[in-house]
This record gives sequence, structure tokens and C-alpha cells, in this order.
Amino acid sequence: MKYSIKGGSLPAVIINLERGESLISEAGGRTWSRGPVVSEAKADGGLGKSLGRVFSGESLFLSKYTAEGPVEIAFASSFPGSILVRQLGPGESIILQKSAFLCGSYGIELSVFFQKKLGAGLVGGEGFIMQKVTGPGIVFAEIDGFCQEYDLQAGEQIVCDTGVLAMMDSTCNMDVRVVKGIKNVLFGGEGLFDTVISGPGKVYLQTMTIPRIAGLISPYIAAK
Repeated sequence: MKYSIKGGSLPAVIINLERGESLISEAGGRTWSRGPVVSEAKADGGLGKSLGRVFSGESLFLSKYTAEGPVEIAFASSFPGSILVRQLGPGESIILQKSAFLCGSYGIELSVFFQKKLGAGLVGGEGFIMQKVTGPGIVFAEIDGFCQEYDLQAGEQIVCDTGVLAMMDSTCNMDVRVVKGIKNVLFGGEGLFDTVISGPGKVYLQTMTIPRIAGLISPYIAAK
């Protein structure tokens, strides 16, 4: 499978398939295609996993695209940002924020991921329910804004604003902590909670979040 990512801050991944190769995406995820390709709705994993995808912000069914000859197929990001590519080995998993999964090779497994600590999901900004993608296969994920990657060692931590965590290895742990000091809470501008990710594993942070953009433009909408 060959691919290229184009479009700058409004990216699309353009993938070239040979006969017999297949991709999956969220229902109707394809933006355009060229060549003989067959599309079908799939509910891989049974009803339980399909319902789990709904709870994680995705659709009940997946779309499967199979090439019947040389095919070019494209998937575009739904928000200004970047597209991240990750090759997963057998049994290797990553955890993604809601709606981050763009597409991937057929054979990867999508499931729901529940935060072990309820408080981390309820106030952490990333959500109690996230996505889990397990290999083998290649995964394309859409990240809001610029993506910064860190490779954390065992026990090493990184602290970030709520909603900034876009993706992490399943070996990482996420928790939240209350910002100390009443002055910091009231006047620090950082919010009441911080998200804390602990290694080992890779962590992917995003510089732009949809809630933050909504908060910036909401005063202008209300003014009208």
C-alpha cells in the first residue's frame, strides 16, 4: 500500500491500492476515489463492538473499500490539522480521542476503550470513552492542529491542558490532577484540572482542539 499526505493544514491522505487490497473507514469516510473500487458497509466484531464504536463517537457501521484493479482513494481530515500515520504490529494497540480514526488497512480491530479511572474521563477533557485500535495494520488518524510526539520512558510523565492528548500507546496511563493554589485556579488561565500521561510509550499531543476554537468564537456569535 502506497500513500501520500497532501493539503498542508487541511490535509488528505491519498492511498494507492492494488487489486484485492482493502481499507476500512468510518461510514462514508471516503472523500474521492479513482479506479474500480467496491464499497460495502461492515459491522466487524459483532453487535457489542459496533455499539462500542457508537459510544466512542464513531458510526455503528464501518465502510470497507476493496480494489478490483489499480485504485486511488482519498480520505480528508474534517478539521484543520494534520494526519498521523502509525504502523501497528500484531496485538499492538493505540488509544485515540473520539473521532480521530480516519481510515486503516483491513484487518485492524476497532473497539471502545474505557478510562480505568472515572474521574480522569469525566474531567480530563479527553472523555471517559475513547477509541482503541489494534494491529496488525496501518492506521491513519486526524489530529487537531499541529501534532507533537513524545516517547516517554517508564514512569516519566508529561502534563498538559485538558483536551490536548490526541493519541497514546496502550502502555501509557492517563490521569487528571487538580491545579494547586486558589490564585492559580482563579487567575492562572490554565483551568481547574491538568491531564497527566505516564509512560512507557509514545504520546501524541495536539495544539488545537474543537472546544477551544468554539470557546474563542462563541462571544462573536452571541454578539450577533
